Amino acid sequence: MRKSFRVKKEKEFQKVFHNGVSKANRQFVIYVLDKKEQPHFRVGLSVGKKIGNAVVRNAVKRKIRQALTELKADLVQDIDFIVIARKPVAEMSAAEVKKSLVHVLKLSNLLKNK
Repeated sequence: MRKSFRVKKEKEFQKVFHNGVSKANRQFVIYVLDKKEQPHFRVGLSVGKKIGNAVVRNAVKRKIRQALTELKADLVQDIDFIVIARKPVAEMSAAEVKKSLVHVLKLSNLLKNK
């Protein structure tokens, strides 16, 4: 996923976190903030140290980014959102991560066609 699709700055991340609406399932929490002026969505990822060591956290981030890349065309475009991973994600395969992510994205009304 290109960097223009990421919430990179701490200030922007905190704005979404504090002002956004949240939805959750057992594996993920998503905070969403509408941004009508931007051409495409941006996403921030948070995988805390409770998930595991750096190798495990990086693997989880890769799985989440891959799932979001596959869902890119179906996502609502004029938003910023943050995906926060919870402990059970560390044990999941890429397919399970995508399935769980689709579930929480549907709860958040972020998928257009699914």
